[in-house]
Amino acid sequence: MKTRSNYWQLLPYLRPQWQTISKGFVGIVGYVLATLTLINLAGKLAIPFGQGNVVAIAQIAGACALVFLIRGFFQSVQDMYMAKASLRVAFHLRQQVYTHLQKLNLSYFETAKAGDLSYRLTEDVDRVGEVVNKVFHDFIPCVLQLLAIPIYMIYLNWQLTLATVIVAPLMGVLIGWFGERLRKYSLRSQNRVSGLSAILTEVFSGIRLVQAFAAENYEIARFGHEAERSLQAKYSAERLKAIQTPVVGFLEALSALSLLIVGGWQISQRNLTVAEFFSYLTAAVLLIDPIGHVTNNYNEFKQGEASVDRVFELMAIQPTVVEKRDAITLPPVSGKVEYHNVSFAYKPGEPVLKDISLLVLPGEAIALVGASGAGKTTFVNLLPRFYDPITGQILIDGIDIRDVKFHSLRRQIGIVPQETIMFSGTIAQNIAFGQDSFDLEAVAEAAKIANAHQFITQLPEGYHTWVGERGVNLSGGQRQRIAIARAVLLNPQILILDEATSALDSESEALVQEALERLMQNRTVFIIAHRLSTVRRCDRILVLEQGQIVESGTHEELLSLERRYARFYAQQFS
Repeated sequence: MKTRSNYWQLLPYLRPQWQTISKGFVGIVGYVLATLTLINLAGKLAIPFGQGNVVAIAQIAGACALVFLIRGFFQSVQDMYMAKASLRVAFHLRQQVYTHLQKLNLSYFETAKAGDLSYRLTEDVDRVGEVVNKVFHDFIPCVLQLLAIPIYMIYLNWQLTLATVIVAPLMGVLIGWFGERLRKYSLRSQNRVSGLSAILTEVFSGIRLVQAFAAENYEIARFGHEAERSLQAKYSAERLKAIQTPVVGFLEALSALSLLIVGGWQISQRNLTVAEFFSYLTAAVLLIDPIGHVTNNYNEFKQGEASVDRVFELMAIQPTVVEKRDAITLPPVSGKVEYHNVSFAYKPGEPVLKDISLLVLPGEAIALVGASGAGKTTFVNLLPRFYDPITGQILIDGIDIRDVKFHSLRRQIGIVPQETIMFSGTIAQNIAFGQDSFDLEAVAEAAKIANAHQFITQLPEGYHTWVGERGVNLSGGQRQRIAIARAVLLNPQILILDEATSALDSESEALVQEALERLMQNRTVFIIAHRLSTVRRCDRILVLEQGQIVESGTHEELLSLERRYARFYAQQFS
């Protein structure tokens, strides 16, 4: 059972804003004092009203107008500074959550939904910022009024005050009851909206596949089902708020009626003057607005708490692959790679790699072949520490990769994936991905080596051409050559080619293959390929089966064995 609100976790984000918040508090105090002054002036109006003294009424009304003006000034001060503080809190929270997500391992993102993460970083964080703003510029001033005005009312007549607030405890219990249920309904609603966002991300990114399989109606039905669940979750929250409003309103009406009854009795007993009752009535009227605001704010806080829960739920996730505190910077390497008795499993008891040992010399090209699920991609994913082996160690130039900083390790390993990911930006920015500043001439030189310069210069704005979302305005071969240009510009000593030509037509494959051969020169290379034509010239070919190296040798050596590799080769070229 939840015992403590996650709002307490916002304190570290509030502390840096203490100066701004303090200025806002000055405005809050001024606003409350001006409100008390208005109550006092309202009581003084009773006597001149009874006497018909227009001059006195005008003087007091003028004083009220001046106090209203002063109160408005203080309100603008509190709103301005509190808004600034809340926006800063949301900004720093979003930055920290995004930074934290960047540190999580590949395994987390393989199961997380992109739409859900986007919703939490945008809508949920914005909701948290709105709640913080509500607390400072609305809730706290109302609470101070609910403290200061009753104290003044007790000073005027404690019996009348008792009659007015006698239903307050019941209101407090009801508001708490409604608020806790609103939090649960809001959490359910926001999870449903995240589900909708995830579906939209999946469908729009894979719309070609949806249309190719004529699955539009299926996706419409799936979206409609999820939208209906989202509707029901939101309706549950709105229905609860609809019930709460008249219940709390009825209690407020009871409080007002008791005020009139007891007030009349106190005047008849000469315990209260008409002027004091007039002032008291003004105070009671001015209490209605902050009571309503506190009630509504409490509901919003409970709804916002669901967003806080979802945001800090991300912050609670810890990476499984971490950098050591005393990690060293990996110096420039020659490319010698060693696997010593390496085993790995995604799930306990289901090993993907089993006791792998391998020595790769600098400049050697190693091909990994085998059926799907044999462990080829896992084998190379251990090298940049996307995962850590369960047992064994991996060394580069004799240094255990677990002893070095991530940045210095991954900057010396280039990866050309099967599907090239393009980011919003220009062609040049995509080639120089990850670099804050770059030399356009160096980018162009890398593109020439990657056989990309010619098609880039034919684009409307050349290297400054804006790339569409995920690079959809470029062909697969063009995107792949840009990926090769990225690797060329990075100039890594170790290179991983993961099915780099498997999805290309023969013409594009020829251009990409030529670029790859240039890129591979004088580098240690690991090649994963199903097309055995791309691996025949490698120095060594490793055949993986059920997480183990079952054959190793050159193309000719493995063919002569007439075993697994020979069968793979025969299936492709028989």
